[in-house]
Amino acid sequence: MVFHPPVAIVAKAGDAGKYKTSLPAWNMILRGFMAGAYIAIGGALATVCSTGVSTFLGAGFAKLILGAVFPVGLIIIVLTGAELFTGDAMLAPMAAFIHKISWASVINLWVWVYIGNLIGSIVYAYLMAVGPFTSWDAAGAGTATAFGLSAVNIAAGKVSYVGLAAQWSLFWKAIGCNWLVNLAILLGICADDLIGKFFGIWFPIMAFVSTGFEHCVANMYFIPAGIMTAPYLTPEQVAIVGAKLQSLNWVTMWTNNIIMVTIGNTIGGLLFVGVLYWVAFKKEIAALK
Repeated sequence: MVFHPPVAIVAKAGDAGKYKTSLPAWNMILRGFMAGAYIAIGGALATVCSTGVSTFLGAGFAKLILGAVFPVGLIIIVLTGAELFTGDAMLAPMAAFIHKISWASVINLWVWVYIGNLIGSIVYAYLMAVGPFTSWDAAGAGTATAFGLSAVNIAAGKVSYVGLAAQWSLFWKAIGCNWLVNLAILLGICADDLIGKFFGIWFPIMAFVSTGFEHCVANMYFIPAGIMTAPYLTPEQVAIVGAKLQSLNWVTMWTNNIIMVTIGNTIGGLLFVGVLYWVAFKKEIAALK
């Protein structure tokens, strides 16, 4: 297995960021759409695989299983060239540091990729809400499955960050998330072979999900999936979700979660990975030129 030294990894990250900022807007949206859907694939798989686990094995094992399957999304993204906002929060600034591209081009990439991620996530959330999360009778009436109930519970929990203290906690969960996500990106860059990239990406993503950190693009899937599945809950299922179901809607998706998570994710990728690694290796990178 070919392993690139740290300075080469940082340089390659800058090269990748420069390429990404050069894409036309429509391509950024298209690749962003794919990445949003791929993260949603991981989120949907994690929801299904973790359903009911805590009852038999405990909350820790449920989190472990959730985290163990979720990384499929980022693995697909890295290996197929899709565009993820949280990864670009580090890669694009790294290009600005190394190649001196404009920050306007960095922000341009962020905006279009973010839009694409949102569209892809919501499309896949709809696919799951009317598919595996709901069963349908001959008359066309839908009932949420056990997986659908789990999806609604996850979504309701993600919009429960009400108040300053809760938002402060959410902010730091978002920083921790993208710190790990971008370490996964760097580990994916450090290996040239498939297996090396797979394991390099898998461990940090498993760690962030199992730990309980917050990812804005994942939540662009988790929350809409719950919102779109909630109308099919039975009265018994509504009682299981409880009062927090009343706060689950398209407005609280943003005010109680995604806005703050986006800010935290951006800082986690830009500052805790991009800036730190640039400062740590800028002399070595300059020597490579």
